[in-house]
Amino acid sequence: MVGIKSSLVLSDNPSDVPRTGRTADLRGLFVMHADYVWNTLRRMGVPESDVEDLTHEVFIQVGRHLADYDPTRPARAWLFGFAFRIACRERRRAYHRYEIHREAPDGIESADPRALPDEELAATQERQLVLDALGAIPIDRRAVFVLYEIDGLPMDEIARSLGVPLNTGYSRLRVARADFAAAVRRLRSRRGQR
Repeated sequence: MVGIKSSLVLSDNPSDVPRTGRTADLRGLFVMHADYVWNTLRRMGVPESDVEDLTHEVFIQVGRHLADYDPTRPARAWLFGFAFRIACRERRRAYHRYEIHREAPDGIESADPRALPDEELAATQERQLVLDALGAIPIDRRAVFVLYEIDGLPMDEIARSLGVPLNTGYSRLRVARADFAAAVRRLRSRRGQR
């Protein structure tokens, strides 16, 4: 996450303050949870090139709804709801967007020329495997899986955050676990791994 915390500007101009006027609360949420929102968006399948902009969008929406926040509930579950909805919206928009990726001009290397240590390479491959496997899970089940398995939130909080019945949350988790395991096996098989 390059420069995200320094790139969000929260103005002290009263006309720019969210409706609640609690700029300090928004700033505190951002400082404490920007990394979490960033990673959540990545886990929800947002392309790397859009993660920073959408992280900002999450906190813009949070600022607009700050008065609705219940401080007795975990902030991460509340923030996840915003990130989830924005990731879903972005997925719908992605069908209409076209990007052109170009090769680096001759003589210019786009990657770091230094060789990576074996452990760092293996860790990078494992992280990519997890991200690819998460991408194979439908987003409604992926949200429950990420919140429960990766973020460690209790199911009642997940269900409340996503607005689904508790049993639906457990059902989505069960199916998502099977989807994730199948995706990992399939991806490892394609890559010739065990």
